[in-house]
Amino acid sequence: MSYYKIQNLEHYFKMYKKSVREPKKFWDKIADENFVWYQKWDKVFDVNMQEAQFKWFLDAKVNITKNCIDRHLARRGDKTAIIFEPNNPEEEALHISYNELYKRVSKMANVLREQGVKKGDRVCIYLPMIPELAVAVLACARIGAIHSVIFAGFSASAVAARIQDCECSMVITSDGGYRGEKTINLKGIIDEALEKCPTVEKVLMVKRTHETVPMKDGRDIWLQPLLDNALDNNVAEIMDAEDPLFILYTSGSTGKPKGMLHTTAGYMVYTGYTFKNVFNYEENDIFWCTADIGWITGHSYILYGPLLNGATTVIFEGVPSYPDFSRFWEVIEKHNVTQFYTAPTAIRALAKENLDYVQRFPLSSLKVIGSVGEPINEEAWHWYNDHVGGKRCPLVDTWWQTETGGIMISPIPFVTPTKPTYASLPLPGIQPVLMDELRNEIEGNQVTGSLCIKFPWPSIARTIWGDHQRYKETYFTAFPGKYFTGDGALRDEVGYYRITGRVDDVVIVSGHNLGTAPIEDAINEHPAVAESAIVGFPHDIKGNALYGFIILKEVGESRDRNNLAKEINQLVSDQIGPIAKLDKIQFVSGLPKTRSGKIMRRILRKIAEGDFSNFGDISTLLNPEIVDEIKDNRV
Repeated sequence: MSYYKIQNLEHYFKMYKKSVREPKKFWDKIADENFVWYQKWDKVFDVNMQEAQFKWFLDAKVNITKNCIDRHLARRGDKTAIIFEPNNPEEEALHISYNELYKRVSKMANVLREQGVKKGDRVCIYLPMIPELAVAVLACARIGAIHSVIFAGFSASAVAARIQDCECSMVITSDGGYRGEKTINLKGIIDEALEKCPTVEKVLMVKRTHETVPMKDGRDIWLQPLLDNALDNNVAEIMDAEDPLFILYTSGSTGKPKGMLHTTAGYMVYTGYTFKNVFNYEENDIFWCTADIGWITGHSYILYGPLLNGATTVIFEGVPSYPDFSRFWEVIEKHNVTQFYTAPTAIRALAKENLDYVQRFPLSSLKVIGSVGEPINEEAWHWYNDHVGGKRCPLVDTWWQTETGGIMISPIPFVTPTKPTYASLPLPGIQPVLMDELRNEIEGNQVTGSLCIKFPWPSIARTIWGDHQRYKETYFTAFPGKYFTGDGALRDEVGYYRITGRVDDVVIVSGHNLGTAPIEDAINEHPAVAESAIVGFPHDIKGNALYGFIILKEVGESRDRNNLAKEINQLVSDQIGPIAKLDKIQFVSGLPKTRSGKIMRRILRKIAEGDFSNFGDISTLLNPEIVDEIKDNRV
């Protein structure tokens, strides 16, 4: 029976036990049988949790793009590797075969080398979701340059901070990008950012919007003429297993962004393995992850994971609401998508709209649906399961992080029974534990605690670029000898895990530890509520009290707010207990969110406390204007 593809629940438990008892044998077999290597490893791993030092597949030689592209050419050369679905549905979708992808990546790799990019150089990529983004990422990996993709919605100051931190020598960007009805001037943002970035020598420019943009002599070069003159074959650089593959920045809750460094072989093995299992991928399936490649979800499950498995992956330039709220479902129907992976934020937004948007499409091609980015609340879970999955597609509620590189806890379709709001069981090789405040491991089931991982896995981030001490302090000092995820979790009676939110999203009210996620779940079940966020604020008697920021669905907005507030508190009281009732409720038109859909609770906490002194950099928010609106209407 294959190690690589988990067949049933009995097989899962057998593989899981093997991965924990004999991790060297387990990962040795997966790496050996499913990937191509220039040279095999001398040792599967050498790890030290105390010092946060990790090496996997020591002294092996490999190139991830040979595994993503070259090895598929003989059997799958004419198969579509990438479907590009443009922002405007009237623009024709583009199908790029593995043969064509090889040529495009080779040309780009040759251009990068001609422009002086060498192995180990950092290349920042600031592009919209167009094929050139995927090609640029893969071309960097092919020549051993370290790619650092910056989401093409970040402000100039956020872009500059990331470019400066990794001291990149080249930026790849475009004249602009399309997002729904908007055209975004990416070149203008880069020009402003580069005023503070002396290390950047070259800017390669992609034409997307065909707007007239200023070009700086000696620095800015149009990419297409260089590609037209480049050879369409390229010999991949031989990389050491632990050579850096990419740096991806994740927002620190305080301080500057953290540049998480992922290396080559371990990341390759783990993303390939998890993609195959979590999405039950089979030959000729069409996989669509709606994330942006600027996030880890896009790195691992738009590009690397699918291509490592010879899959067809969809790159979507648009947004779920353009031209209308049926866009996701129309794209699934158009391309016969079999696996669909999106965020709860998108699901909740679409669930607010008329059901006709989704019901006009049969969505019969779908086999697996997935959720990523945050815990999915029960109401959204059921809407997604019922109306998109048709109650026949397993819903994989995946938990993982930028730092983990790949999915850690998730149902496996047709193997693990799903349970609403539960990420369920750890994947083979992942050893989660719950810890109490005294740093003791909590045994047994029906318990809650801080979620840690007690043994490394191949795709664990190796460090924070340029600051290993910060890496060690952030992830390995709260619970020595373990990786601390920063999340709280509940383990139910059968050992399923439910992520209860960031540990700092636990509010102690009158001595009771209250996780904000279950309270939000209760509130969101009210028929008039679209979304909510709960934070704590100081209270003279209770120590802390709860403040709720609540977005109403259009249908509920004309109702009496005082009665609504009472109904919401009654719901919380009924589901969780009177202790969890909200002292203050503010109805808002939106919540401050990052581009990946995470609510910036830090800002909400300060508003709840009446502290308007310093919200930090809010320019990178999806909707910075909402902060003043919430502040001005504070209750």
